Amino acid sequence: MNTADRAPQVVAVVGPTAAGKSDLGVALARHLDADVVNTDSMQLYQGMDIGTAKLPPHERGGVPHHLLDIWEVTVTASVAEYQRLARAEIDRLLAAGRSAVLVGGSGLYVRGTIDAMEFPGTDPAVRARLEAELAETGSGPLHARLAELDPAAADAILPGNGRRIVRALEVIELTGRPFTANLPGHRAHYDTLQIGVEVPRPELDERITRRVDRMWEEGLVEEVRRLAGLGLREGRTASRALGYQQVLAFLAGECTEDEAREQTVRATKRFARRQESWFRRDPRVHWLSGAADDLDELLPSALTLLERAVTA
Repeated sequence: MNTADRAPQVVAVVGPTAAGKSDLGVALARHLDADVVNTDSMQLYQGMDIGTAKLPPHERGGVPHHLLDIWEVTVTASVAEYQRLARAEIDRLLAAGRSAVLVGGSGLYVRGTIDAMEFPGTDPAVRARLEAELAETGSGPLHARLAELDPAAADAILPGNGRRIVRALEVIELTGRPFTANLPGHRAHYDTLQIGVEVPRPELDERITRRVDRMWEEGLVEEVRRLAGLGLREGRTASRALGYQQVLAFLAGECTEDEAREQTVRATKRFARRQESWFRRDPRVHWLSGAADDLDELLPSALTLLERAVTA
């Protein structure tokens, strides 16, 4: 049976950073004659290439990629806006008789695309008050408050991500419910097969360290310096990206370059743990090993999952 003929509408390749999602996504898209739709929140930004490990065009296997490089670094990211854009791309592909392979580790972006999800409104006064508090005290006290009100949300949001912490606290105040209560259940918007790529923690940590070293060798500092001239520091979302935040601190004289690199490694390892924890909470994710010893079997195992989804 040709799985490309009866595959699910959407295949989502998820998991922690440095697990090998991008390569698997391209391989699956080529098998299905599908397009890739990016679900990495930081790869949406123009010019943020090295620090986000964005696949260069010559490594995309001729597969069309969508929702890369769509925002300037000064744009504040919005999951609701991303949902609108992603669903428009997917609907366009489906109408043309093609499938979509979502690739990326931004959990809320994936869930907001594939599951039934509505986003609570905003209140400018509440938002302004919380943002003023953030500016005065930093994100630490706000994250501690979030941990008291909604431990699951605090676990999913990095302590340094002030913008998302403010949003979570705003939603809690406006709705009287935990922020996570507004996350979707398991009611699908698209027929989706979710494939998780997992790597043993010691190996993943080594990959992250090597990736950060490679980013420095490829010119991350110069990339950040160039983007700083385009307003990166003023970008409320882009300036918080892993690697970019640390290099900006180095360029501002707040730390040495070696300290910026080491802080990037540590922060990325913590982030990878949070990513895996997020996706592990979804029982619909089928986990495959992306360990070095299993790489030759990764694509065949994913195709087996596709076959089972077709025949189910």
